[in-house]
Amino acid sequence: MEFSQNYMTSVRKQFEYYKMLGEKTFAQLSEEELLWQANEESNSIAMIVNHITGNMLSRWTNFFTEDGEKEWRNREREFQDVIKNKEQLMEAWEKGWFCLFTALDSVNENNFSKEIYIRNLGHTVVEAINRQLSHYPHHIGQILFIGKLIKGAAWKSLSIPKGQSNNYNKEKFAQAKKTKHFTDEYLKNDE
Repeated sequence: MEFSQNYMTSVRKQFEYYKMLGEKTFAQLSEEELLWQANEESNSIAMIVNHITGNMLSRWTNFFTEDGEKEWRNREREFQDVIKNKEQLMEAWEKGWFCLFTALDSVNENNFSKEIYIRNLGHTVVEAINRQLSHYPHHIGQILFIGKLIKGAAWKSLSIPKGQSNNYNKEKFAQAKKTKHFTDEYLKNDE
């Protein structure tokens, strides 16, 4: 497979977008709400963050030289009440994303064709990246759902608010056609 800078740029922007969605959810919630569980079998947002972080550290540490499922990873502990406050949650969150972005930034034309192993199963670099690009948004969607469930009518929408689709589309189709990454408009608003 041939290295594609366009693919790597797109992937990075999509990861940044999902990171931003998580952070905009955290900003709407109190510490108590981040630790809230619907019942004994459900995960709190803090538990989901702990899992995402554990996965990121395992998958992206030494991305090209070690299996993505590290011996030191304790996946079962990721779903326990480990994170106790918002500061710990944000520290874990940033640590995981830093590891991911550091690994992504190391991908280049010289290593793009390397085989990546996760639990002894070989992946192309694209497959390994796409696997995580499917996994993290799945969990970030859970985080948003829990946030919206907790906040109810006080929830600040992170996409097109209910009832606003026609207005949003009118505004978009009133503009000239252009080519840019879909996340550009969301990420620039975050600055």
